[in-house]
Amino acid sequence: RTKVSADVTEPGEIVLNARLFGDIIRRMPDDVVVFTADDKQLVHLSCGDADFDILGLSAADYPELPMVEDDFFVSIQQKLLRAMIEETAFAVSTNESRPIHTGALFEITDQGLTMVAVDGFRLAIRRGEPLEKIDGGAFSFVAPGSALGEVKNICSDVEDLAAVTLGKSHILFEVGDTELICRRLEGEFLDYKNAIPRKNPISVIADTKALIESIDRVSVVISEKQKSPVRCLFDHDKVLLSAKTGNGEAKDICRLSGDGGGLEIGFNNRYLMEALRYAPADTVKIELNTGVSPAIIVPTEGEENFLYMVLPVRLKSAE
Repeated sequence: RTKVSADVTEPGEIVLNARLFGDIIRRMPDDVVVFTADDKQLVHLSCGDADFDILGLSAADYPELPMVEDDFFVSIQQKLLRAMIEETAFAVSTNESRPIHTGALFEITDQGLTMVAVDGFRLAIRRGEPLEKIDGGAFSFVAPGSALGEVKNICSDVEDLAAVTLGKSHILFEVGDTELICRRLEGEFLDYKNAIPRKNPISVIADTKALIESIDRVSVVISEKQKSPVRCLFDHDKVLLSAKTGNGEAKDICRLSGDGGGLEIGFNNRYLMEALRYAPADTVKIELNTGVSPAIIVPTEGEENFLYMVLPVRLKSAE
């Protein structure tokens, strides 16, 4: 629900086809839109020299938005909420067999907001700074990934506050004059704190952008039809990347700091690249253990405000 300032000469209500109305408005010239509707639900839209006549529906049958009880409430800067959604929501599951993981977990405490997303192949955690205002004490919920995409779109890159209210079965996000209400996802979310191995013997430091570019280069031979993992050989101060499919073979070397001890490990190129692309840091520490253990990606400096875990792909014996 949103409010838009308008010069209203006669109030009323009507329901319009959202896609058609949106397409018309997007194509309008940069001028004032004049909107009229008659008793037969015929709507006339004009803007500059453009005119449209479309059919609406009666507003009497339109469902009311659910009421959201305000037991738990928190305020957070719009740009922080937007960044946190962007840096975790890519790892939300699309597999409906575990509906709880098709959303992201929000954990709100005095320390701040923690967001977690997981899809069985990777995990993304983003920890935010302390929050502006909390009512009702610490609380947590899981919001659907599709709704979070919309929340991200209505948040601007500003320090103005967004409000999040948790009700018994719904969540209300308020950003400026816009309200978005979505249902809470119910179920047992992954116990993520115990799912992340942190006693890893190998630790290397990589330039995020350089590593993304190297993975991107060797991914050229990988396609939807020709799938193959990116083979990574972590050596002293470098990682040798390669991929081989029916399309051809690609190899590259990316310089690192640290000794990988000759560990060979394979990754889904997209999963590894997305974790690096959304990491809000120029350099990252990559923690490794064995060829079948997850890779952990964390910031090299400052507080650990993000963590990405990517599960490896089993490699066939050396080709």
